[in-house]
Amino acid sequence: MTFDAPIQALTDAGVEFIIIGGLSAVLHGSAYVTNDLDVFISRDTENLKRIVKALAPFHPRLRDFPTDLPFVWEAATLRNGTIFTLSTDIGVIDLLAEVKGIGSFQEAKAKAVSLEAFGRRVFTLDLKTLIASKLAAGREKDLQTVTELEALLEAREQGHD
Repeated sequence: MTFDAPIQALTDAGVEFIIIGGLSAVLHGSAYVTNDLDVFISRDTENLKRIVKALAPFHPRLRDFPTDLPFVWEAATLRNGTIFTLSTDIGVIDLLAEVKGIGSFQEAKAKAVSLEAFGRRVFTLDLKTLIASKLAAGREKDLQTVTELEALLEAREQGHD
C-alpha cells in the first residue's frame, strides 16, 4: 500500500487525525513493514463529516464483511462506532476513535509530533506514547516492535537522532 493518497485526501480535507500504529513506527525510523494506515480520529461532528467527504471517492467498505452487507458511509455511521476497519480503492485504512493506552484524541494530540510526510504536514504519536499504545494493545506483533522503538527512543534521548 502507498500511503500518499489517503494521507493527502485526509489532510487536504482538513481532517483532524493522528497517525498511529505501524506507520507511526516507520515515521520514527522503525524497520517495521505495514500494509495499512491506522489513524486516531477526532469524533467532532464536523471532523466526521470531513472524513466521510475525504474518503467517499475511494469507496470505503467494512473490511472482511460480505459485500452484500449494507454499509452506509456517512457521519452518523462514524458517530455510532469507535473502530472502522475499511477496505478502500486506495488501500486498507483503520479509523479509530478510541485507542487503548493513549487516552482521548486531545490528550494524544498534545503528545503528538508534527512532521512532513507524504507531501503533507501530519501528526503522529511521539515515541513514548507509541510505545505505551503498543504495550497496552498487548498483541504479539505490537510487542515485537517495542524493543526496536525503545532503542530508537534511547538513541533520540542521547542525541543520536
